[in-house]
Amino acid sequence: MEWTLLLRLAGPQQSWGTQSRFTVRETGREPSKSGVIGLLCAALGKPRAEHPGDPWPPLSDLARLRMGVRVDSEGILMRDYHTAGGGPWPGLKNYGVSKADGSGRDTVVSERFFLADADFLIGLESSDLSLLRRLDAALAAPHWQLFLGRKSFVPSVPVRLPDQPPLGPGLRRLPLEEALSTYPYRPAMDYGGQVSDRLRLVIDAAPGQITNDVRNDVPLSFASRDFTLRYVRTDWIATPKEAN
Repeated sequence: MEWTLLLRLAGPQQSWGTQSRFTVRETGREPSKSGVIGLLCAALGKPRAEHPGDPWPPLSDLARLRMGVRVDSEGILMRDYHTAGGGPWPGLKNYGVSKADGSGRDTVVSERFFLADADFLIGLESSDLSLLRRLDAALAAPHWQLFLGRKSFVPSVPVRLPDQPPLGPGLRRLPLEEALSTYPYRPAMDYGGQVSDRLRLVIDAAPGQITNDVRNDVPLSFASRDFTLRYVRTDWIATPKEAN
């Protein structure tokens, strides 16, 4: 029997980059698997490095969770223009950012993309009920601050769903697709009554299934920043009724 743990990622700013390098920091249009697992690790208090005998679930167990994302609000793709350094600083002729070899005091300019006002319902499917229960308990009392891709991007609503119906509980005895398709629609913001009649789902492909959408965001090690591929598929569902 498969169980699904649902959680909600909604906030004024989110960023889920998987290909960022140097001065350009991109974001995907929905949360990455590495980002969601990183959030779970923060809730557990699990550090980046793993050692034999650690009290936390192995990263490999978390990576095996089958993930799906229901996009309740796509959000708006925005770009921040950032500078670091440049100009005078007390005691220095010029203030800038040093290069790796210690030379140079130039201003560093970067572009950082993020999603504004996005709202996602995340589903994590497993037959390991004890693991999902532990994750649910950790989200109820997170060890470290939870954030939406960047430390300054905090959730606007609790990540963990409430215990009572109609919006809870988050842990459901349902397969992933059914749990995501039947959970009540309740956007974090008021969109003036304009609700789409369908919602986008991005779901891990079934084992052995190959699709044309490949994501390099399955963490093998957060300490060494190693990742591997997963195949995903995109479906559309009728928008569920709103909770009363």
